[in-house]
Amino acid sequence: MQGHEVGTRLLYWLTLASGMLECLCFAGVVFGYASLVFVLKEDRYFGQLCDTVPGANSTVTVTDCSRQDEKFSLVFTIASFLNNFMTLVNGYLFDRFGTMVTRLLGICLYTTGTLLVAFSSAALSELLFPALSFISVGGILLLLTNMQVGNLFPAHRSTVITFYNGAFDSSAAVFLIIKVLHEQGIGLRSSFLVLTFSSIIHLLRTFLLMPRKHIPYPPPPSFTYGVNCGRGNTYSIQKFEEGGMTTDSQNPSGREFTSAPAPELKAEGPDSANVASFRSCVLSWFFLWHLLWLSIMQLRHYLFIGTLNATLNRLADNDPDLVSQYTNAFAFTQLCGVLCAPWNGLIMDRHKGKPLAPGEAEHEADLRSSSLSLFLTSLQCLLFSVCASSRLLPLQYLTFILQVLNRSFLYGGNAAFISIAFPACHFGKMYGLVMSISAVVSLLQYPCFSLIKGALGGDPFFVDIALTLLTLLVFVHPFYVYIHCRKLTLHRQKYSHTEADNGSEQAESTL
Repeated sequence: MQGHEVGTRLLYWLTLASGMLECLCFAGVVFGYASLVFVLKEDRYFGQLCDTVPGANSTVTVTDCSRQDEKFSLVFTIASFLNNFMTLVNGYLFDRFGTMVTRLLGICLYTTGTLLVAFSSAALSELLFPALSFISVGGILLLLTNMQVGNLFPAHRSTVITFYNGAFDSSAAVFLIIKVLHEQGIGLRSSFLVLTFSSIIHLLRTFLLMPRKHIPYPPPPSFTYGVNCGRGNTYSIQKFEEGGMTTDSQNPSGREFTSAPAPELKAEGPDSANVASFRSCVLSWFFLWHLLWLSIMQLRHYLFIGTLNATLNRLADNDPDLVSQYTNAFAFTQLCGVLCAPWNGLIMDRHKGKPLAPGEAEHEADLRSSSLSLFLTSLQCLLFSVCASSRLLPLQYLTFILQVLNRSFLYGGNAAFISIAFPACHFGKMYGLVMSISAVVSLLQYPCFSLIKGALGGDPFFVDIALTLLTLLVFVHPFYVYIHCRKLTLHRQKYSHTEADNGSEQAESTL
């Protein structure tokens, strides 16, 4: 029996490590698109959109590739939008059909996308539109199915989830590696064929190191999957995967949040009939404040990235070498997401292993611990927004550091909070809905771009100030969570005192 437990723990660690590599090397590569554009331009993709126009001197001609840049920008805009927006559909598929079906769909999309890029050419540049979109959606499906691995490590659940999200961000380095290889003479087709054949690894993980349905939280003793390490608890595993058994962490009460005192979404009883409906979760104050929290900060990040090149040119007085220096610094800081994200998970898991307060449930302790993470993420975004609004060029180095730190905390904390605050059976749908609606809100960046280019003459200063003031709203969410937990504590103490008084009265009446 002891050998069986050792084999099970080994299986868990193999799943964790291989999932980390999968997210780091494949899942979020689309966000390294800026590096890929250099390669695509050298290979003359959309090259027919470049125009030759006369320069200031009639004997000199200048190549205008603004229409080509717009085309490349549109490819990424569609891919990044679908990356968030399609998460709602992806989440439903994951909750309804389980891990295996979701991963097979993701692998199919990802492999199709890499094949389209591999066999594209300057004459078939339009293939980039479906290719990058497939890679984007397939990558988020891989991340979605991997985040449940945190359930295998209950004491470090949030740390694992944030670590995976950080690896997802850092996978942007893959396209940077492809750019370096291209400079050494290795063609785009060869690099993407390697990514295509790497899908065999994803298939092996799906069948050998991932469950057919879902990983429950917390898992039953010696929970196994893939190549079964033993059959001692086959019945309980089957019941977990079919939804026949639940845990305290999976059973919300089904009551909605009200102003006071706000009840929990999670129930304390083992009756699966008490699981909150998806509708009640969506209409809760937790969901609404969390959606606002994510949407505002994501919009701030997208607008910063979209105006970065123009801002650097203006602050550097159009010095190309200086702009290149700061652009490279920004690109390299983005690779540090995998190092920043786990710190947020450690903050959320800091209470694990410590005794609970009298009458306190595990879910309540998780929720109370998450309020600090939400507050620190909000504070980081405020500091990042203030620095981004500055007109001092050297200060932008600090802006880059705060941006990657805040982005890592934002997306990792988003997934971890949803896994804590809402029922496990709705995780995929809740995560998908939050990401989809925030993607729609992020489209506000285009009116902001138009305002900057038009009425503001290319200077985003006043838009930056407005967004900085708007960022103050995100502090409502952590304070709401904190106050909610505080009310639960006071309610529990009051209930305990009432029970004690009733017990004393009964004892006196007996005497």
